[in-house]
Amino acid sequence: MDLLIRRQLERVFKGVANHRRIEILQLLQAEPRLSLWQIRERVPMGRQTACEHVRRLALARLVRKKYRGREVEHTLAPLGHKILGQLPLLLSA
Repeated sequence: MDLLIRRQLERVFKGVANHRRIEILQLLQAEPRLSLWQIRERVPMGRQTACEHVRRLALARLVRKKYRGREVEHTLAPLGHKILGQLPLLLSA
């Protein structure tokens, strides 16, 4: 495995290394196209905290951001769908 792939894997694992980020991924799977404000309504947390979690998810390429004027629409990226499908397998015996 080359360095680029290892770094990409590191970003993905860091992206899902927090229960709030996993909760945001699950939320976006159930309710696509949410603004940061809508995410904060459903997953109670401060604005800066929500911004940081979404930023890390976007860096890991698990969430996509689409700018619509002053609002930013967040959707689950294809990799985010794959990761959510694989997470339960990590805990199975």
